[in-house]
Amino acid sequence: MPEPPVTAADLLGGAVVVRLPLRVPFRGLAEREVLLMAGPAGWGEFAPFAEYPPAACVPWWRAGREAALDGWPPPVRDRVPVNATVPAVPAEQVPAVLALVPGAGTAKVKVADPAGTVADDLERLEAVRAALGPAGRVRIDVNGGWDLDTALRLLPGYDRAAGGLEYVEQPCADLADLAVLRRRLDVPVAADESVRLAEDPTAVARAAAADVVVLKVAPLGGVRAALRLAERLGLPVVVSSALDSSVGLAAGVALAAALPELPYACGLGTAGLLADDVTDAPLLAEDGCVPVRPVAADASRVARLAVEPDCATAWRQRLGLAMQEGEGR
Repeated sequence: MPEPPVTAADLLGGAVVVRLPLRVPFRGLAEREVLLMAGPAGWGEFAPFAEYPPAACVPWWRAGREAALDGWPPPVRDRVPVNATVPAVPAEQVPAVLALVPGAGTAKVKVADPAGTVADDLERLEAVRAALGPAGRVRIDVNGGWDLDTALRLLPGYDRAAGGLEYVEQPCADLADLAVLRRRLDVPVAADESVRLAEDPTAVARAAAADVVVLKVAPLGGVRAALRLAERLGLPVVVSSALDSSVGLAAGVALAAALPELPYACGLGTAGLLADDVTDAPLLAEDGCVPVRPVAADASRVARLAVEPDCATAWRQRLGLAMQEGEGR
């Protein structure tokens, strides 16, 4: 008799949860917890951030299920160019952070951190430009931290400090503000939260509010869902990670590998930010690119990195709630 198909309940029952230390703080975190699930197509990951309610966790569950049960569309390239990601660190730490993504000619720099100042941001940008040299590409990520007036006032100075910005990612939270900013300044605008957190993610294109869109597989419900959205948006795409383990990162790489065109370096060089990973072969960058390949979690690493039983139970409960919420849609 043929083996019965693996079900969603099977994935939940076999899920494991690990805690990964970070080399530098990111999003206020010193470590990252992720839930892993194994299925016939490979390994999937479920890792919504702690503040996300069950409804917001549904697409993360769908992305993990897709990876474990269905796999991904065939790639059209075997390597993906990536940028280095520079958190809100002091300027003197910039060279060490850039070195975590060997060969990267592009850097994405976090700015507008509530704990920092404009002067801190400018010093960080100047350090990035000095490290990359004149041919390097520098982009900043504001995470919606400016209102329109602040963006109009500050962005020219950030552009100068960076020696010319490739683009600014989500400078304002409001879609209308992004559209005005695009018309009034020459720095290209990329939209992230205005896509993945929007009720209608295609509104950003209709509003002419972005030159580039940043897509993340897990918050969008999987590789195929993100591919469909990219086609509907009709804008250049940068694929980015959500501070995933290499298992989750492989899904982002699969999306970048399947896109018909990939004009920008992607934010998928983040495995270097992890001080430990779930695999003996993490998706680390070489010569500014990461390879397109699946990633399997290693049993001994998973056992060593496993969280306490109470924490694992809480994660499985989160996954179960997301599964129930998804069934109701």
